[in-house]
Amino acid sequence: MPYSVLIVEDHPFQHEYLLNLFRDLGNIRVEAARDGNEAFEWLQKRPFDLVLTDLLMPGMDGVQLIQRLASLPHKPALAIMSAASRRMIVSASLVAQSMGLTVVGQLSKPVVPAAVRTVMTTLDKLLTSDQPLKREPLVLEREALRAAMASGALQAWFQPKKSLHDGHIVAAEALARWVHPELGLLMPADFLPSLVGHGLEKELLLLFIKQTIAAQSSWASQGYDIPVSINLPTHLLDDDDLADALHDYVRAEGGIPAKLAFELMECSTTQGISKYYAGACRLRMKGFGLAQDDFGQGFSSYFNLVSTPFTELKIDRALVHGCVENENLASALASIVALGRQLGLEVVAEGVESQEELALLRKLNCDRVQGFLISRAVSSGHFGHLLHEDAPPLLH
Repeated sequence: MPYSVLIVEDHPFQHEYLLNLFRDLGNIRVEAARDGNEAFEWLQKRPFDLVLTDLLMPGMDGVQLIQRLASLPHKPALAIMSAASRRMIVSASLVAQSMGLTVVGQLSKPVVPAAVRTVMTTLDKLLTSDQPLKREPLVLEREALRAAMASGALQAWFQPKKSLHDGHIVAAEALARWVHPELGLLMPADFLPSLVGHGLEKELLLLFIKQTIAAQSSWASQGYDIPVSINLPTHLLDDDDLADALHDYVRAEGGIPAKLAFELMECSTTQGISKYYAGACRLRMKGFGLAQDDFGQGFSSYFNLVSTPFTELKIDRALVHGCVENENLASALASIVALGRQLGLEVVAEGVESQEELALLRKLNCDRVQGFLISRAVSSGHFGHLLHEDAPPLLH
């Protein structure tokens, strides 16, 4: 069945040029609109697999059209083209992504045939992949969540961090997974909203510390010393005794604080800035590592980075994805990596998915990477198998 494409372009020459480019590819049913209003009329008549839209148009411009697309029951994939700056295209793409749209291309004008072929290849991969459809978070009762934690169904799985200096797995991040008896493997987006709503974040943190220490003990019995980082919702630092409680808990479970790091999450914040700095300082004083998570997106700032006693800097996947094609992203990555190294931090890039991204990060002297290119998060037992394949030499 041919893919259906809607081109939105107001310039007469570009209008015809793009129609011909898509028709030349074959097996594509293509329509065209001259502005956002006409495009939205088409979209209300029937669904399209892809909308390729200009940004600068009279009437309803491209950004306004993107905002309207999010209201459609059948949301098409989106490709954005413009003669404006690359940053303008990236910004419009972020509008789309934040509204639940999938962006399969960012094209600078004049659009070349190779760019159109790349967009269609990406669209084909998207529409023929076995990835499950996005779904709304489950509505879960407090008792069901606590039962899952008590039974061990809610688990810490581990995503490797690989060194770019020697290519070995040198650390891991603990990520939440629920092995549900009826629904299969549930991801954080399925259950974390309910868990947060019921105020169970500290219970989950303690559970993951316990499971992580058990996993580290198992790996150590095989000769592997693997530090692990665990997400810590920042608002938990409002508890003045948190650092003491975590230190005592880790010791009671047979763990070593220096082998654990807490990644401060940006999904919440403390009631006052003094609580944030006091909590961060005391966690470090108790021997735990401390990571600035998702740097480059959200509320993270350079001031926090240089003022908080972090040991690790994690660069958000939003800066990594597309860094090979986007010179602005590459420049931002270079400056962040350089700053992190100057501050004496271990610099980790998240969300690495291609060999090209890996090569660029190695060239920039990034210390470590994690992402689907290396491995998805896996159970502690499976992680042990990964260690056998390419971890550092066994401990003596």
